[in-house]
Amino acid sequence: MITAAPRRKMSLTDWRRMEAVLSAAFALCLLASTGVHGDSFTILQSPEFVSFQKGDWPVSGEKIPDLVALTMGFSVQEDLTWPGLQAGPLFQRPRANVLVVVRGTDALALPQSVASYPLENPVPFTLDSVAETVHSLFAEDTPVVLQLAPSEERLYMLGKANAVFEDLPVTLQQIRARLSQDGSVLASLPLNSLSRNAEADLLFLSEVQVLHDITALLQRHRHLAKDHSPDLYSLELSGLEELSKLYGKDSPQYHDASAILASVLQKFGEDVYSLYGNSAVVEVVTVKSFQAPLTRKSRSILESKQISNPGSPYNLAYKYNFQYAVVFNIVLWLMIALALAVIAVAYNLWNMDPGYDSIIYRMTNQKIRVD
Repeated sequence: MITAAPRRKMSLTDWRRMEAVLSAAFALCLLASTGVHGDSFTILQSPEFVSFQKGDWPVSGEKIPDLVALTMGFSVQEDLTWPGLQAGPLFQRPRANVLVVVRGTDALALPQSVASYPLENPVPFTLDSVAETVHSLFAEDTPVVLQLAPSEERLYMLGKANAVFEDLPVTLQQIRARLSQDGSVLASLPLNSLSRNAEADLLFLSEVQVLHDITALLQRHRHLAKDHSPDLYSLELSGLEELSKLYGKDSPQYHDASAILASVLQKFGEDVYSLYGNSAVVEVVTVKSFQAPLTRKSRSILESKQISNPGSPYNLAYKYNFQYAVVFNIVLWLMIALALAVIAVAYNLWNMDPGYDSIIYRMTNQKIRVD
């Protein structure tokens, strides 16, 4: 005879466990419904002719340099199939593009923004290709190209930036000395739980000071925003990342620093946008940590041993020049025009009447002199 097992009564601990599981499931469903995806790519400021559409379209981290190039009106190697950016006017480009990368957080409480998109595959990237394009197309105008990472003491300046930003503090010692001078951000920022003596706190405050000094220098040299060449700014801030490692993301220092950075970035974007006559694009990338790019190396068994480039022993192809199509069209149509010109001249010479058309035969005596 089979007897049913007695039903066990649920204790208070079991009820609490079930409540925790249901709360976690509800939180996951809420996050999925609100569209929270972690890292983000936010457009702080943008002119009217650069149209960013609001939507939940993820953008890959490795495509951000192409996206910056497209906003500045430059062409890219591969087509960017991303619906967030629409094609704008052909003969109108923004005067500047400012990209700020904030490490150590997935989102900032920015008061106002044009649009925000989730960031996927946050691999490290640089704007070197965009900087080379700007410098090559506008070499005579010497545009401003500034790439700065205060935490790594990395600075790259090109064009007029060499003369304008030469006094910009770069090393941590220079920035800390700048914090002790008159007009520093320490006198105007509500530090709250942040300390002036801790290394991580000083690193964060030094990055805020750099943002303030950049806008101060631009206000002093307003002629940079009125030339015909577009300017490029790339800033990487890692102060929040150091604060999260030292104090934790639930600490008051981290929350106070996040609030300060959000307000400072908002004002920084508005100042740059107004200095360039409402013709600048300001983007903010927030990422917890960069991932190492995953690459897959393979070798074909049908690999040829012939060297396509005799000058390289590594079987590398010739370096492709992106001006090849332009040069090819110039040479092609010039040769066609010269060939048509030669044909037209030859035809006219062949059908010319020497006694009527030629000025040489017209000026000579037609009768032969006989001595």
